[in-house]
Amino acid sequence: MTAQNLLHKFALRDFLSTPSVLNSLLKVHDDPDGNSHILSWLVIFFAKSKMTQDAMQVFDQMRVHGLKPHLHACTVLLNSLVKDRLTDMVWKVYKKMLGLGVVPNIHVYNVLIHACSKSGDVERVEKLLSEMEFKWVKLDLVTYNTLIALYCKKGMHYEALSVQDRMEREGVSPDIVTYNSLIHGFCREGRMREAIRLFRDIKGASPNHVTYTTLIDGYCRANDLEEALRLQEVMVAKGLYPGVVTYNSILRKLCEEGRIKDANKLLNEMSETKVEPDNVTCNTLINAYCKIGDMKSAMKVKNKMLEAGLKLDRFTYRGLIHGFCKVQEMDNAKELLFSMLGAGFSPSYCTYSWLVDGYSNQGNEETVIKLLNEFVRRGLCVDVSVYRALIRRFCKKEKIDFAERVFGLMQGNGISGDSVIYTSLAYAYWKAGNANAALNMLEEMYKRRLMVTLKIYKCFNATYANDNILSLFWNHVVERGLMSKNILKEMQQLDSYK
Repeated sequence: MTAQNLLHKFALRDFLSTPSVLNSLLKVHDDPDGNSHILSWLVIFFAKSKMTQDAMQVFDQMRVHGLKPHLHACTVLLNSLVKDRLTDMVWKVYKKMLGLGVVPNIHVYNVLIHACSKSGDVERVEKLLSEMEFKWVKLDLVTYNTLIALYCKKGMHYEALSVQDRMEREGVSPDIVTYNSLIHGFCREGRMREAIRLFRDIKGASPNHVTYTTLIDGYCRANDLEEALRLQEVMVAKGLYPGVVTYNSILRKLCEEGRIKDANKLLNEMSETKVEPDNVTCNTLINAYCKIGDMKSAMKVKNKMLEAGLKLDRFTYRGLIHGFCKVQEMDNAKELLFSMLGAGFSPSYCTYSWLVDGYSNQGNEETVIKLLNEFVRRGLCVDVSVYRALIRRFCKKEKIDFAERVFGLMQGNGISGDSVIYTSLAYAYWKAGNANAALNMLEEMYKRRLMVTLKIYKCFNATYANDNILSLFWNHVVERGLMSKNILKEMQQLDSYK
């Protein structure tokens, strides 16, 4: 134990994990078993200390010197990589482990299956299960729960229930985590009958906060607020007091139904039970107030967020910008846009659309053009996404002259347009009856090798669904070789369903 403590003290020095120092350490201490012990300790220490890069350097040095790491060190390292979402590295390390002669056990496989669950990789999970079966490694409760969670996340209910049957046949009793995953899977798809049937069939485990919160959220999403509130009462009667996640589900539904007074009563209940609101709570309220045009109350909630030490997120800004655009207070909407950018958030196409629509409704499109200069004056980055959003919206509103001006400013600033920008302008010209300008845009796309992707094709079809001339436009796009054969095939399939 003393040797480990000493090693840990040295490990905190930045240089210890460097290849040169590790090489020297291995030369001085020329004992393969001893070196394997020492470096395995280091891998464990670095991985548990969230120093994943250092742990990897030590592991790689062991591989270079042909030293076999301890199984526990490999498990801890793999787990650390999974937590850091370094999925590709997980599989590389696993392959190297096998190459060094490390034989994986159930703990290693559980970490690997957890990695698959995080990335939603069902195919890889199936391969791991076959590998485990071949190596006679028995699945445990953790394995079964991870598999059920993955299948539920992917909407594969039959597979999830098959895993539950298998675990019971193998003599592994489901715990509340098992039931919660299955219930969550049903609730997420609005299958409340199956969810409540499973809830009533729980054996050998006690429903907890997660169980009730999942069901309450499910009922709220299924538009059965009455049943959600009844379950909340049952929850409290059993001594399981609702947390902020439970309250947020009910609050969201109340706000959706425009029951702002009831929402405020719920907030008072949260205050009485000392449940602190979070960003979801506040954003839900802000959106509700913005929806009814009560911007004074929306801003009060925003200020209370800041007073409580909560940070405004992109949803807060989006909600407020939309609200101010809706009540035509465009200066406030504009300032919030600058604040949003200053806080490091990238506004979406919708956010810019609201601003374009708001100023257009006032007949003040000129202010949108001036926004671009104001971005630069305030030292904010104006990349292609900003120009793309403005051009798309002006084209949609058939304000082609303003779209052209934004396009000109973009080119003047040395920024090249992308496929979305050129397709938007080409279609806007086509729709306005200016076929020559449209064909010139398509010709420019061809010269610059800008292709219409499946995503762009689907987006335009959704945006301009009622336009009879859209199919003719796509014919010209195809004639100029701006769409791949795969997309053509997809188009034909879509047409056959109509």
